[in-house]
Amino acid sequence: MSGSLKRFDEWLNRQLEQCARDAGEDVNTYVARAVASKMVADQRLADTAAVERLMEHLSDSGVFAGTDMPSVSTVIADPNRLRALYATGLLDSGPEEIYDRITRAAADALDAPHALVSLVDVDRQFFKSAAGMEISTPEERQTPLDRSICQYAVANGLPLILEDARTDPVFKNHPAVRDGTVVAYLGIPLTDDEGNAIGTLCVFDTKPRLWGTGHVQVLTDLAGLAAERIFGPGGSRAN
Repeated sequence: MSGSLKRFDEWLNRQLEQCARDAGEDVNTYVARAVASKMVADQRLADTAAVERLMEHLSDSGVFAGTDMPSVSTVIADPNRLRALYATGLLDSGPEEIYDRITRAAADALDAPHALVSLVDVDRQFFKSAAGMEISTPEERQTPLDRSICQYAVANGLPLILEDARTDPVFKNHPAVRDGTVVAYLGIPLTDDEGNAIGTLCVFDTKPRLWGTGHVQVLTDLAGLAAERIFGPGGSRAN
């Protein structure tokens, strides 16, 4: 494949090349990863065994290798993690006051303008609750995965702390950082008792923040409440 697609006109091919550059990849790699993610998404509900075989082959072939955080794509598309996520029944569900109370409490306690209960699917993130954001349509309750910072907390299974993402070597070119949506971020994975992180409770700001141990502890405690609601008592933990 050259640096263009036959079905794309000149303008679309320029956009493709720019997106690949922003991701730090050539066009071949960028398109291969996009197609691979779509293949996983299409097969995930129809045939779990096929998804597992596909993921193994994609990993062995290097399609999901060589990123700034090499394990992210593999973990996000892990069949066990996806089964745990889908079993919650929360994807594409409507707002619930219990989760809205948790995000409001997180935003208030950490003096942050925005807080989310974000669920990370294989190709998107879905906002079960969003404090400080104007959401009026179902489309506004989700974003493509490439705009998700929560996916990195999910993939690592640990709190993700960014005081100024614009200066972070990994995140400074992230789309949500480049456009100013996220400057400071603190996210706690929501994890079941088998270690599957399905999303995060996170707060973020459009200006730099100094996150202390107290901030992390408060958000971890609130994430524990969210995880208990999602998985049931004794079936969850917030890392």
